[in-house]
Amino acid sequence: MTDRRTRLPAVHALATEAARSGVGVEAPRAVVVAAIREVLAAARAAGGEPPPDGWMAAVSRRLALRERPSLTRVINATGVVLHTNLGRAPLAAAATTALAEAAGYSTLEYDLEDGTRGSRQDHVRDLLCEITGAEHGLVVINAAAALLLTLNTLADGGETIVSRGELVEIGDAFRIPDILAKSGTVLVEVGTTNSVRRRDYEAALSPRTRSVLKVHRSNFQVTGFTGEAALADLVDAMRPRGIPVVHDAGSGLLLNLEPWGLRGEPLVPASVAAGAVVVFSGDKLLGGPQAGIVVGPRDPIERAARNPLFRALRPDKGTIAALEATLRLYRDPDAALRDIPALAMLTADASALRRRARRLARLIGQATTIPGSSSVGGGAFPEADLPTTLVALEPTSCDGFLAALRQHQPPVIARAAEGRVLLDVRTIADAEFAIVAEAIRKAREATA
Repeated sequence: MTDRRTRLPAVHALATEAARSGVGVEAPRAVVVAAIREVLAAARAAGGEPPPDGWMAAVSRRLALRERPSLTRVINATGVVLHTNLGRAPLAAAATTALAEAAGYSTLEYDLEDGTRGSRQDHVRDLLCEITGAEHGLVVINAAAALLLTLNTLADGGETIVSRGELVEIGDAFRIPDILAKSGTVLVEVGTTNSVRRRDYEAALSPRTRSVLKVHRSNFQVTGFTGEAALADLVDAMRPRGIPVVHDAGSGLLLNLEPWGLRGEPLVPASVAAGAVVVFSGDKLLGGPQAGIVVGPRDPIERAARNPLFRALRPDKGTIAALEATLRLYRDPDAALRDIPALAMLTADASALRRRARRLARLIGQATTIPGSSSVGGGAFPEADLPTTLVALEPTSCDGFLAALRQHQPPVIARAAEGRVLLDVRTIADAEFAIVAEAIRKAREATA
């Protein structure tokens, strides 16, 4: 019996045919050969059958997949504003402009005034102090790094007191006790899961106590019989002893969003005013790039800046540029709410969302609008339901339709519930409506 695999063409034969027919003419030869090998491997796994539309068509598809960037723009139609899988906060236009400006040579560490070396922290430090009321501030690569650096600086070789109810997992299996262990400090737990008091912290003090850590439980809520020590009370208790209080404030809320029904996240300026060393994210509620920010009294932050670990955790020029541009918008709160996309989405007017949903539904055709809810995402305001208006479609297969939307360029990421595909206009820009309509049209054709 003849081995069917012998029917497969040789790699060099397909490479010659590709060159003759112009397939992969702009790709390096090594990439074309790799694509050919993948096509042959797929055919071999299928029992030796050639691709139904021919070898060159299959090679072209493989090349397209290989040449397409894996990190690409998507349209977020899910209604999750700070969608971790989709890059969290989209940047403001001013921040993207600043990124482009910093892409080449820049004044990252150069003082134009006297022509000497400067510090990349100079671009953001004064803005952080102005906006939060802090004496000093610095920026590292992310919030976990900021907490690691702060604790290593203040409490390496000593003890750090933390409430049992705040030993949380902050996502992707990163847990507060693990960060404390890596920082070199010994965790001392106080209180119970649901309740902790100032006197619990005071009773845990020892000659080895170097810091107190208070962690905002950003991604879950504890309800019922609960109690916790106020941050200002902890600072008041520890100040006479010279023990700093570190507040992991989570998502970096700089403006009060209670008028829009968003409650429960700590305001960074309030934590600074209480006297804590405050650690928070740049790419969540702040609405900027991924970054970890530390603000507070001058002495502990200057010590952190001298820590050898700081250099290993410092941000690149893109982060600095985007963060500086974002922070400048906060000088005018109205501009921040209008021009920082995450804040604009979170505070969007319900009637405006209804009008926009109806407009998108008309553009798509064969769609209805229904009331629904959006979510904040990113572990912030976990209990909040943001009223919205959804555009609803009823395809034969929701899974197949969602897959077809993901294959569009740019991909459209939607959600499904109760047999309907749902598009939330809260996270779709007006300029993206035509793209979404085209993606829907093609998805309908692909799943008909």
